[in-house]
Amino acid sequence: MSERRYDPKQIEPKWQAIWERERTWEVTNDPRGSDGREKSYVLEMLPYPSGEPHIGHLKNYALGDAIAHFQRRIGRRVLHPMGYDAFGLPAENNAIKTGVHPRDATNQSIATFHEAFHRWGISIDWSRELATHQPSYYRWTQWIFLQLLKRDLAYKKTAAVNWCPNDQTVLANEQVIDGRCERCGHLVEVRQLEQWFFRITDYADRLLDDLDTIRWPEHVKAMQRNWIGRSEGAEVVFRCEELGIDYPVFTTRPDTLFGATFFVMAPEHPDVFRLAEGTEHEQAVHEYVNQTITESAELRGDAEKPKTGVALGRTVTNPLTNEQIPMFVADYVLMEYGTGAIMAVPAHDQRDYDFAKVFDLPIRPVVAPADDGSDPDPATEGAAFTAHTENEVLINSRQFSGMNAVEGQRAIVEWLDREGKGHFSVSYKLRDWLVSRQRYWGCPIPVVYCGRCGMVPVPESRLPVELPNIEDYQPRGRSPLAAAEDWVNTTCPDCGGRARRETDTMDTFVDSSWYYLRYCDAHNDHAAWDRRVLRSWMPVDQYIGGVEHAILHLMYSRFFVKALTDMELLDIQEPFQALFTQGMILGPDGNKMSKSFGNVISPQPIVDRFGADAARCYVLFIGPPDQDAAWADTGIEGIYRRLLGRLWRLADDLASDGATGTVPTDQPIAPEGDELTIVRKANWAIDKVTRDMTTRFAFNTALSAIIELINEIYHYPEADPQARRFAAATAASLVFPFAPHLGAEAYEMLTGRRVWEEPWPDADPEMLQTETFQLVCQVNGKVRDRVNAPTGAPREELEKLCLESRGVQSHLNGQEIAKVVVVPDKLVNVVVR
Repeated sequence: MSERRYDPKQIEPKWQAIWERERTWEVTNDPRGSDGREKSYVLEMLPYPSGEPHIGHLKNYALGDAIAHFQRRIGRRVLHPMGYDAFGLPAENNAIKTGVHPRDATNQSIATFHEAFHRWGISIDWSRELATHQPSYYRWTQWIFLQLLKRDLAYKKTAAVNWCPNDQTVLANEQVIDGRCERCGHLVEVRQLEQWFFRITDYADRLLDDLDTIRWPEHVKAMQRNWIGRSEGAEVVFRCEELGIDYPVFTTRPDTLFGATFFVMAPEHPDVFRLAEGTEHEQAVHEYVNQTITESAELRGDAEKPKTGVALGRTVTNPLTNEQIPMFVADYVLMEYGTGAIMAVPAHDQRDYDFAKVFDLPIRPVVAPADDGSDPDPATEGAAFTAHTENEVLINSRQFSGMNAVEGQRAIVEWLDREGKGHFSVSYKLRDWLVSRQRYWGCPIPVVYCGRCGMVPVPESRLPVELPNIEDYQPRGRSPLAAAEDWVNTTCPDCGGRARRETDTMDTFVDSSWYYLRYCDAHNDHAAWDRRVLRSWMPVDQYIGGVEHAILHLMYSRFFVKALTDMELLDIQEPFQALFTQGMILGPDGNKMSKSFGNVISPQPIVDRFGADAARCYVLFIGPPDQDAAWADTGIEGIYRRLLGRLWRLADDLASDGATGTVPTDQPIAPEGDELTIVRKANWAIDKVTRDMTTRFAFNTALSAIIELINEIYHYPEADPQARRFAAATAASLVFPFAPHLGAEAYEMLTGRRVWEEPWPDADPEMLQTETFQLVCQVNGKVRDRVNAPTGAPREELEKLCLESRGVQSHLNGQEIAKVVVVPDKLVNVVVR
């Protein structure tokens, strides 16, 4: 056995230098370079560059890299790029705290990430590297904004924002902690400001229906379906006569309209303050809205939460009864549902009922069970009658009384339609995408405001509108950009007169909603992309990222693609054909790794000690990649020794037995005895790893199979060297997607060839046919023994082998057997009474 040791500090830089020098992982857009190979676009979600990467980053990119390597080895032409989601609040807040310009801090962090990816050996096409804060990138983000604006998919309207009166700034939801500003601790208020939106609701049905066309985890599809929240019902108009304003509401129960005895608006509704203005309730409304606006939707929607609210001092007209019913603001109504206002029917909605009891409001039943026609009295029963079946009739509903509730629902809406007071409608929980941010570190919105011409888009020829350098990032009642007078003051593109630039910047989700398109044509200076180039790469074949992005990022990206395809700029309907959501790595304390928890693990000390391959393999070995896994430093040494170190020593020993470059690695012909056992194990490992790579990305079990193969080779030291070399070269080939440096080194030592240039190995079907298998023996579903059994043995023989096994005998202990269940070639379960 070799006395030399596996040394990743020597091996890993060697291969990294070769890959960088030879630009191994770059692919061309020239169709002549495709060699007719099928394309595979493998992409991990781009990182936010803040500080240095943590172990969660390593897992995500090691996982994606394994997929990319496998796709190359099975003959596909792989695009595997990298970029950085570089705009956003963390860099700006850091600038406020430290005085380091966000651009400088971001560039330094990008350099750290870039170096880490190189050191980890991630097979990136670095010729396509980009960052969203570069003018060469956000020029095209602004161009996309203008295309949406041209088609009325971008617009401006008033919306509620979180406002810190002490810092004089708008706060993102994540900056509000328990109703207070995270920076100064002051109570947060609500303000109504003009904001930019994208009209994503125009695509609600397509976003919903097209989920059936993509290979995404079902739980992610369910999250998107719930977020879109399609409901069928009616839109009904309630009029505030005093102010002459119509308020449409959406309801799925128009059959209960005669029971609407009050009207409730969400605290975020833009008319709440307007309605309360000048009434005795004005101050109380402002205090209530500011108190409730920062509560989570989950808390506000909790049916058990005590009902609170404030009267608005106004009434609306019930369009069916012509009654004047009082208006309230209450936190249990969400802006995300319908129009942000509801008709309250306390007799038939439990939350409305609870609210009515608190405020002593009328409770009028209008639906009753059809079987007895009784008139339920929720005022005395203590609960609303909320059944909604076909076995109900309308009561207290004038000309509609006595109708079946389903028929009555249709009849009521048809009557409203004839009277111009309502109509059948479909509603969505999905709301238009608010993209305005009153912050500095973001993509400028390319419009100006002219006193003569109004709002004017910046001409495409003048893009990008570059973000100016400023020294003070602290917002004081407006965006920090508003203080950059030299930048704000400009000329109108239409009339040449004085104009002012838009000082809002774009939500960073805009940047990350199209970056995967730019990768395909990253150096195009004349357009965001060449449609023909994107036709050859899009959609992304395999997308990898955290489930926390299941709603916003993935929904927004889908919207962008559909809108751009409608503009005839793309030829696809979905950006990501297949999605894999990896689990998180939990810190030693069991919590999600986060700087705020102080439990972030840096890969650097691990890579320094054990090498990148060991770190990569361990993060994929500690559990199924789609599940969370707790980090433990103690396990990595086992991977280092049992997998990487032992494979290197095998390669070193076996390579010394023959001339490098001439050692045969083909499967030995007609192996026997120990050689046959080793060859069978190698073929078993090929089959196992291939299935794990293609079906469920079970990389933990794939690595276990490689370890088993290495153990088998060590178990037969006297076997024929050709069989052992074949098995060792197979192990090196199989481990390459997970440990590319060691895989390349061991394979070259054994064969003189480059493993990434070799096709993925195929298992010999004949070698997968074994004469025996391990029969699992259970008692009442618990494994009590394992015995060798002949492959294809009849049920009777398998049952006998199990019953006679020592483990089963010791657990039967004279108990009466109820039945024996036999699963051929797998297990026998003995059920005892």
